[in-house]
Order: sequence, then C-alpha cells, then structure tokens
Amino acid sequence: QKSLVRQEVRLSELAKVSADVIDMAALKDAGLIRGTTLHVKVMLSGEINKAVTLKGIPVTKGAKAAIEAAGGKVED
Repeated sequence: QKSLVRQEVRLSELAKVSADVIDMAALKDAGLIRGTTLHVKVMLSGEINKAVTLKGIPVTKGAKAAIEAAGGKVED
C-alpha cells in the first residue's frame, strides 16, 4: 500500500480543526490528513464561517479569498 504524500483538504473541513492557527500538525491532530502526508493543499470546496489562520499550507486562489472573507488569513 502506497502512502499518500500529497493530500487535498476541503475548506469546509478546516472548520473541524479546533486550533485557531492551522498548520500541518493541526491537520494531523484533527485527523484530516495522514501522518505520512508531506504536502497539503486547501481547495475551495464547501464553506468556512470561522476565522482561521493557515500557516505554511498552500491554498487555491478561491480558498484564500473565502478564508479572508471569513476574517481569517493565510501565512507562508
């Protein structure tokens, strides 16, 4: 069985993360990605209605706009 190195996370799934600052560790803790995952990209799928800060996680243009519209931000 091949481990997934790259995974996509939906915008709506970010709402399941209790942390205000979301990084790879927070996504793993929330069970959204596997422990072996090295690269994640947040896709514009679903909606988010809480302010979160994404740290070091790439996002699509649409997802970034939605995160910012909800009062959140995306950091490198």
